Amino acid sequence: MSQKNSITSPFNIIVIVAALGYFVDIYDLILFQVIKNPSLESLGLTGQALTDAGLSLMNYQMIGMLVGVILWGILGDRKGRVSVLFGSIIMYSLANLANAFVTDLNTYALLRFIAGVGLAGELGAGITLVSETMTQKHRGYGTMVVVSFGVLGAVAANLVARNGDLFSGVLNRLLGQQLQNWQVAYIIGGVLGLMLLALRFGAYESHMYKSLETKVVVSKGNFFKLFSTKERGLKYFNCIAIGVPIWFMIGVLIALSKDICAEKGIVGVNTGNAVMFFYLGTSFGDFMSGYLSQVFKSRKLIVRLYLFLTVISFPLYLYVTGISPELFYWICAFLGIAAGYWAVFVTIASEQFGTNIRSTVTTTVPNFVRGALVLLTFILNFFRKSLEIDLITSCLIVGILSVALAFYALSRMEETYHKELNYTEMM
Repeated sequence: MSQKNSITSPFNIIVIVAALGYFVDIYDLILFQVIKNPSLESLGLTGQALTDAGLSLMNYQMIGMLVGVILWGILGDRKGRVSVLFGSIIMYSLANLANAFVTDLNTYALLRFIAGVGLAGELGAGITLVSETMTQKHRGYGTMVVVSFGVLGAVAANLVARNGDLFSGVLNRLLGQQLQNWQVAYIIGGVLGLMLLALRFGAYESHMYKSLETKVVVSKGNFFKLFSTKERGLKYFNCIAIGVPIWFMIGVLIALSKDICAEKGIVGVNTGNAVMFFYLGTSFGDFMSGYLSQVFKSRKLIVRLYLFLTVISFPLYLYVTGISPELFYWICAFLGIAAGYWAVFVTIASEQFGTNIRSTVTTTVPNFVRGALVLLTFILNFFRKSLEIDLITSCLIVGILSVALAFYALSRMEETYHKELNYTEMM
């Protein structure tokens, strides 16, 4: 079933499915960070062996996401957005369920790889579908709802991981065995994802994509064709660059919150709480950025505004001292608000390219931004270890570099608010 892009309400079946899918996607992505230690302890690992295993599992998940980035992006352009949306949800949901019952490290690694592949596809397919099914003037509201609701999955992951005993009684009776909190958290994630399959029958393919079926000579989902011209390649790079500061704040500042606070003399900070407050701020920030981009009829203006907010927030985060953990968490929330242009950033990527390559771009861009964390941490460690610069100053330098790159990339991009998306790239 297909439908023309005539939908004006952001509360339609496509937006609801994409938002719920992204909620479970983020839940799983953050959940592993929160429960990897207790889950590995249950396998008998301690000390350095536990640390090494945690890093190894994260690498397997990241490798899976890199594979999934290309796989789902290409499939989205060649086989349809709806099939990718639900295919990715099924994959990471089943991996979650299986993860609750792992008994050895090798199986755990395999399941994190499978989950990583699945996690890479949901957001790109969802945003592409929303952009193509809603009207030109209203699609920003749709992507706003998807992201601002979806990122709350991180909050849910933290709460469920810490309060798994609230659900374990029912699950213990159903399964006939005693479950630990981390197992309960994985099961809940898997069940939530599989419940979304009930909405599969209400979802439909976009009219823009269906119209490609009559254009048999059109190249669809050819990732490497993005670099066939300098102009197209730079446009793709710019889409990635404007999102890098977001993952600098998530993957560097929040991930290292305990270490940063230790250097500042702030004691009692819990990383899980820092993550939760950050994502609460991000949810609000994404809602506002999406709304403001519609009010001012400009994506670039809002990204520029949020980058200026980033310039204010991350030095504040790094250099404020003599505060309580509670006040520090509120600064994390402010940092999250500054990072809350993810919805607009992904919408911009979706609007930059034609229908025959849109899913590939919208799937790969946010995941390559996540992957940029590897480069950011490499630069951070270079300053810390090779140049012997302290952690806080190193974070400041990396932050300045990432924001400067984003400002430059944004200046080279076209405004896409009024852009008609029903066209194909000549590849």
